[in-house]
Amino acid sequence: MEMRTKRDIHVRYRRGVCAMDEDIPQGANTAQKGPSVRLSPCSTWPPDKVDIIRHILERAGDKWSVLVIASLRDGPRRYTDLQRTIPGISQRMLTLTLRQLRRDGLVTRTAYAEVPPRVEYALTTLGATLLGIVASLADWAVTHHAEIRENQARFDASAVVARRPVDRQ
Repeated sequence: MEMRTKRDIHVRYRRGVCAMDEDIPQGANTAQKGPSVRLSPCSTWPPDKVDIIRHILERAGDKWSVLVIASLRDGPRRYTDLQRTIPGISQRMLTLTLRQLRRDGLVTRTAYAEVPPRVEYALTTLGATLLGIVASLADWAVTHHAEIRENQARFDASAVVARRPVDRQ
């Protein structure tokens, strides 16, 4: 079995193996002529920054991170308030998500020396820059959820039909 190094993965990734690749005909906004070339938003990323950019996109696009960021838009919240405003999130997942967002500098944690202890989470200035993006994504989901459900049902129905055995007599 061939061992691949981190460099090999970067080179492979940089050569157009990117989820956002698209075929763009040469000559269209390029100085080259001939067949189409493979361009990608990923191709603009500095090779030594690919890992961190992918990490940031994974974090910002994670469903729990999006919901935590959106829940903090109106200001600091206590842990239990966050848990109540995010349906379906477990205590463990909320704790992990908050820790990751704190590590990335998107959320702060402030502990108050009170009885009972009080801890609040708030967006940092950097975290607040994601609010517009998160709000747009949430608005898009609200607007298109019915259409997506219909597409899922249609796809699932066609997959069931395709899997049925054919009766041969």
